[in-house]
Amino acid sequence: MGIKSVLAKVFAAYISSKVKKDSDLALEHQELIRIALLKTASNTKFGKDHKFASIQSYNDFKANIPVRDYEGLRTYIDAAVNGEADVCWPGRPLYWAKTSGTTSGVKYIPITKESIPYHINSARNALLCYIAETGNSKFVDGKLIFLSGSPEMDKKNGVFTGRLSGIVNHHVPQYLRTNQLPSYPTNCIDDWEEKVSAIVGETFHQDMSLISGIPPWVQMYFDLLMQKSGKTIGELFPNFSVFVYGGVNFEPYRARIEQSIGRKIDTIETYPASEGFIAYQDSQTQKGLLLLTNNQMFYEFIPVDEFFNENPTRISLKDVEIDKNYAIILNTNAGLFGYNIGDTVKFVSLNPYRIVVSGRIKHFISAFGEHVIGEEVEFALMSVAKKHGIEVIEFTVAPQVNPESGLPYHEWFVEFANEPANMEQFAAEVDAAMQLKNIYYKDLIDGSILRPLVLKSLPKNAFIDLMRSMGKLGGQNKVPRLSNDRKLADKLN
Repeated sequence: MGIKSVLAKVFAAYISSKVKKDSDLALEHQELIRIALLKTASNTKFGKDHKFASIQSYNDFKANIPVRDYEGLRTYIDAAVNGEADVCWPGRPLYWAKTSGTTSGVKYIPITKESIPYHINSARNALLCYIAETGNSKFVDGKLIFLSGSPEMDKKNGVFTGRLSGIVNHHVPQYLRTNQLPSYPTNCIDDWEEKVSAIVGETFHQDMSLISGIPPWVQMYFDLLMQKSGKTIGELFPNFSVFVYGGVNFEPYRARIEQSIGRKIDTIETYPASEGFIAYQDSQTQKGLLLLTNNQMFYEFIPVDEFFNENPTRISLKDVEIDKNYAIILNTNAGLFGYNIGDTVKFVSLNPYRIVVSGRIKHFISAFGEHVIGEEVEFALMSVAKKHGIEVIEFTVAPQVNPESGLPYHEWFVEFANEPANMEQFAAEVDAAMQLKNIYYKDLIDGSILRPLVLKSLPKNAFIDLMRSMGKLGGQNKVPRLSNDRKLADKLN
């Protein structure tokens, strides 16, 4: 055991204890954070416009600060991007995290000197909590790879601008730098396929012990490694023991990734966003991700089934319930207030507060009032696939409102690693599972408003080809699980 792994165990015990204490004081911290955020931002343009100085209670907070998405805050963000200081937070941001919005084009999310440590330390603490629980610290002595966006940055009116993963790359602790792959020049390659090929060349003969990235793009890396070596990933990297991921539900990818590795390994799920690091998996034995309640973000929640109402219920952490889907609203020390990040979460524990990410508030199908969400389609497909030993590579779902004949239906586009022997039976079982998960969908089927789903099997690499054609191959890009229109579906037909 190397010196790094020995020291990591000591540090892990300390951090794990601190994380536990923070989770025990979640509600107290949340109230203190709410007050501190208002005080710090009270003299900004946003703070003055929304009368921060007069806010006393949480009811005052809700009355003065409406819930808005990026478009709703765009006037303020554009002013700050154009160089104005003291807009939503004192001074100017340290970075602008550049993201691709589905409705807003390019989005610029502020990262401040106050918020950047929480992005960095939360990722570190996820690994340390894992070490403290399992005792496995050997991976810190091996090579670590983070499949991410380019660390190259531009400047916009004097502020560095880049992808979140690239920004964070500049803050990797020095003690991990000697272990980190790929090299800086390789990490700066923009073309994803060229980049992955270069990463394979750099890592092929290395002792990889930890690999991190979004599952579909990690699988692409694994496929190239196996083609080159003729070995499983586990054979190629015998000390590979930890896979860190985030951004998508891992379950649809788990079987294929484990098959590629050739054995089961420990996984750590994280929930980082450009707006802030929200949660991470702190335990290998407990379900869900620990909500980071002392990360200088004040959380709010709106029940998903009320979100599009004129006056939806809006609550703080103390009033959340288990097993209920909420849109998560952020108030951050980067100057975002009442910000709808677009994600939906569900609490699986209230002591401590643990969540699962259940979908996207804009990614749903409700062409007929069924309001099908990502969690439901993932469960329906993967439960049936598991039952029949079928591996799913990728999929998406869209409504077909105006078919050439017959009733409307939900159309499922699925790329299989191995197709079901009886596709009609498989589709019927997936539809039955959907009806069990969503009573509104069942009612529409029973009432002959919709007919059962139609499943279309796609050829190999269909989704990779699709993402390439859209300029969204690799990095932090993800295939939407479902949508309420046919923009994506029509590209797959």
